[in-house]
Amino acid sequence: MTPTQAARLALDCLDLTSLNDGDDAAAIDALCRRAVGPHGKVAAVCVWPRFVTQARAALPRDVAVAAVANFPDGALDAARALADTRAIVAAGGDEVDLVLPWRTMLAGQADAAAQLVAQVRSACRGQRLKLIIESGELPTPDAIRHACRIGLDAGVDFLKTSSGKTAQGASFDAARVMLEAIAAHPRAAAVGFKASGGIRTVADATSYLTLARDVMGLRMLNPARLRFGASGLLTDIERVLSGQGGAATPTPGY
Repeated sequence: MTPTQAARLALDCLDLTSLNDGDDAAAIDALCRRAVGPHGKVAAVCVWPRFVTQARAALPRDVAVAAVANFPDGALDAARALADTRAIVAAGGDEVDLVLPWRTMLAGQADAAAQLVAQVRSACRGQRLKLIIESGELPTPDAIRHACRIGLDAGVDFLKTSSGKTAQGASFDAARVMLEAIAAHPRAAAVGFKASGGIRTVADATSYLTLARDVMGLRMLNPARLRFGASGLLTDIERVLSGQGGAATPTPGY
């Protein structure tokens, strides 16, 4: 895959994201303007629930609006998670990015964590549901697999690495475990993967594109099955597609 090919695919699969504490209407307007650029459209923009209505009005219909629920801490708080989800749906959001109660799972209460995910799944039927497992905070591959199973069994549409709000975001090793968990599940043909947290260059994205292809086949290389959650990645994508080159090697840690 050439850098240009990788950049075009990464653009098609990009969830252009702004989840800063200080986000305001002007920031969301700027985000939506960037989502439709000279080289094409991103797959989605991802914002706080309170900005869904604004983003939906600003974007063409073929750019999805995603928003976060139970974010970023992933507390065992079904009332909050459901309130976020219902607000996203009511405002016209297309996708919900839900944080798994991963601390609850690690504390031995996996059933309670799974129940929250199942409740949110029921509350957003018709919308795409991505489950953030916070893979960088899970101490072992077995813990990552357990979190994946919770989401897969609950009927989520995507497994997502990270919120981007912890010390460790996406990692190549965790992504492999997650993709292999998807491949081994009976719902493998219907579930996608989203890498999020620290992905800044086309070279970073290429590592994940190659991994997804190697584990799941070419069927994964489209925005219905693969996403990148990032704010800075678009800058490098545009640099490559403008013929200015891009980062030759992945960011350290990938």
